[in-house]
Amino acid sequence: MAVPVAFFAVFFAYPVAAIVGRGLKADGVWQFGRFGEVLARPEIRDVLWFTLWQALASTALTLLIALPGAYVFARFDFPGKQVLRAVVTVPFVLPTVVVGTAFLALLGRGGLLDELWGVRLDTTVWAILLAHVFFNYAVVVRTVGGLWAQLDPRQEEAARVLGASRFAAWRRVTLPALAPAVAAAALMVFLFTFTSFGVVQILGGPGFSTLEVEIYRQTAQLLALPTAAVLTLVQFAAVGAILAVHAWTVRRRERALKLVDPAQTARRPQGAGQWTLLAGVLLSVLLLVLLPLAVLVERSLGGSGFAYYRALTSADANSGTFLVAPVEAIGNSLRYALVATLIALVVGGLAAAALTRRAGRLVRGFDALLMLPLGVSAVTVGFGFLITLDKPPLDLRTSWILVPLAQALVGVPFVVRTMLPVLRAVDARLREAAAVLGASPLRAWREVDFPLVRRALLVAAGFAFAVSLGEFGATVFIARPDNPTLPVAVARLLGRSGDLNYGQAMALSTVLMLVCAVSLLLLERIRTDRSGEF
Repeated sequence: MAVPVAFFAVFFAYPVAAIVGRGLKADGVWQFGRFGEVLARPEIRDVLWFTLWQALASTALTLLIALPGAYVFARFDFPGKQVLRAVVTVPFVLPTVVVGTAFLALLGRGGLLDELWGVRLDTTVWAILLAHVFFNYAVVVRTVGGLWAQLDPRQEEAARVLGASRFAAWRRVTLPALAPAVAAAALMVFLFTFTSFGVVQILGGPGFSTLEVEIYRQTAQLLALPTAAVLTLVQFAAVGAILAVHAWTVRRRERALKLVDPAQTARRPQGAGQWTLLAGVLLSVLLLVLLPLAVLVERSLGGSGFAYYRALTSADANSGTFLVAPVEAIGNSLRYALVATLIALVVGGLAAAALTRRAGRLVRGFDALLMLPLGVSAVTVGFGFLITLDKPPLDLRTSWILVPLAQALVGVPFVVRTMLPVLRAVDARLREAAAVLGASPLRAWREVDFPLVRRALLVAAGFAFAVSLGEFGATVFIARPDNPTLPVAVARLLGRSGDLNYGQAMALSTVLMLVCAVSLLLLERIRTDRSGEF
């Protein structure tokens, strides 16, 4: 546990605490009265209310649309199921900047809806809600569908034999078993939408602001650190409560159920009702998942071939936006993401191993600590890096390693959540037998644990690489102008007017989407039943 704790203490707790301290301390004295001053401001209350209700609305809409999909993937067997499963998961690993750009191409000025019917939904809450459904559809399908596929259907059939109607059998037997998984999925969707940044920044316009967006505005544009510090602590408290409830639901799910092999529960659809349900789910996937991505690709071509892609190679065409050609952002992002993945694997792997060998409140607290970077403001972390890692022996402001460190903070939770179920499944008696036969602890790990967790390690590496590639909130502060990452380059291009900048933003977003999609498709080929599920 020592290495993960040290890593989080230096690169997470210290920067966040420094930002909070600068905002809430004056002449060495804590100014807790600033909480009342900030939270009493009407514009801040509006931000808090919008953050809460849009997260609730996004969660409800995602469950409404995605639960039928979870059932279809759990109970039906049809051609192309595995490919479609990978396709619906692509949005989850896409950077929020790409999601915002894709929906801007679909719903914004000059977008598909604008061209066909003269309808624009950008700068409206509907664009935000639809983008959140797009982004989180896979969370429900994987979490609920993964459990649904392992529930023994004979229990519901027995209830039908005893006289229960189809709905009564589902309500009395299946729904109670699924409730913890539905709650866990809803909490994760709520967490991701509660802390939404890139989607709201691109699609919401100046009229909508979540806590994360407001923290960015108060920090980067207004330099109002007291307000940013108060909002950071409010978000921290909310995220901590969400994660605590999520951990409780996960533990309840793990204890309560006896599961079966998913291969035994999936059957071909039968009857008009089941085929209609399958068709409805396929149509929703087409409209909500595939259409925005297809429009993004079409807009990147711009009706003129690859002109926007060729412009990415020119520094002269982008002299007002970049110090280098935008295409260099691709190489920068790949290098940063590879280093961040290596860091996340080391830190997350050690953390997962520690969690499998110990128990108790301390370990549960350690587990919660590992999840906090998913919910604590990445903007705060990025700005904290700038003001804390500026003195020897950690003067890293001009070092390239700063970006991978920030990205690794987001990758570690994915590594832990992916590897933990597999490590817990390794029979401890195998290690004991190896020790009896004379193997050292290191050799026992190499000969026993590693062959069993190798696939999970590859899946964890893939997830860490994808999320590191798309990290935006912290990187926007610390990426140097001569070494931009892909998400930062896209945001800069969208922030400038002109068709060329817009087209290049679409082109870079398409490149980023393709890299993430290829990574995920490779993961689907090596994923085991016990790895890669949240």
